Amino acid sequence: MEKQLNKYIDHTLLRADATEAEILAVCEEAKELDTASVCVNSCWARTVRKALEGTTVKTCCVVGFPLGAMSPAAKAWETRIACEDGAQEIDMVINIGRAKMGDWDYVKADIRAVVEAAEESNAVVKVILENCLLTDEEKIQACIASRDAGADFVKTSTGFSKSGATAEDVALMRKAVGRDCEVKAAGGIRDRETALKMIEAGADRIGASATKKILGIG
Repeated sequence: MEKQLNKYIDHTLLRADATEAEILAVCEEAKELDTASVCVNSCWARTVRKALEGTTVKTCCVVGFPLGAMSPAAKAWETRIACEDGAQEIDMVINIGRAKMGDWDYVKADIRAVVEAAEESNAVVKVILENCLLTDEEKIQACIASRDAGADFVKTSTGFSKSGATAEDVALMRKAVGRDCEVKAAGGIRDRETALKMIEAGADRIGASATKKILGIG
């Protein structure tokens, strides 16, 4: 591994019923474990950024989550607000319907709108493909669209659809983007063995809520 396992992990809490107390508990765990980031819904951006102040753990927010079916302008606006509230990384969902139509110009423009909004705050953009809804060829084309739109990462899944990350998808995505983008695996990664398989397949980042179990703590 290029870095310690904890620094691969975006410690994540995206449940709709997550309370402030739970968000703050996740932040405390992330600080204790020194993860790459805490990933939350954007209403918690200010809370998380304040809780993580003085640490190397980044504040990550999802945009257009979990369906990706919002307009590009809405995603861009959500991105700006999240960044103004403290987000340093943005995980956006592509327009999956447009991808299924093969409308790659739209998909690329949708991603680019978010990238341009994030660039105003020097925020990193990760593009969620939701691979369980795409064919392998669509995954490849979505990776290419993400790369061409200037995204920093491509990401496997929201964790809220039919299934999550697979090592096969990570390898496919890594081959599609080469080293032009990084790859994030998320969805269903609940133990160290699975996390290491994703990294071996080419993942640069892991999205997980079972961080302590993955790290063998508690």
